[in-house]
Amino acid sequence: MKIKLDENLPARLKPILLAYGHGTDTVNDEGLTGQPDQVVWQASQADARFLITQDLDFSDKRKFMPGTHCGILLVRLREPSAQALLDNISSVVGQLSGWQGCFVVLTEHKLRVKHP
Repeated sequence: MKIKLDENLPARLKPILLAYGHGTDTVNDEGLTGQPDQVVWQASQADARFLITQDLDFSDKRKFMPGTHCGILLVRLREPSAQALLDNISSVVGQLSGWQGCFVVLTEHKLRVKHP
């Protein structure tokens, strides 16, 4: 699966995702740091990449209806330290390939997957 990591996630996630065989780019890699969310979204979709982010601007599942995009993993942790983000996202990396086109929310206690 092709993935884009938003700038609000630790860059240390990239090698973990690559080790699982996911082609992974970061917003930083593409020179999109500080760009509006719409620019990041368009770049992600233009390259058919599943977006992993903490940004609440991507939280409206009506706007990002499953099946109308390449997929979103919205990570919502109460205390999103770099280590907590690494641990929580790493715990679901093996499931990412099955989430193409889905809207997924990950918290400390729940994983909600909305399929197309």
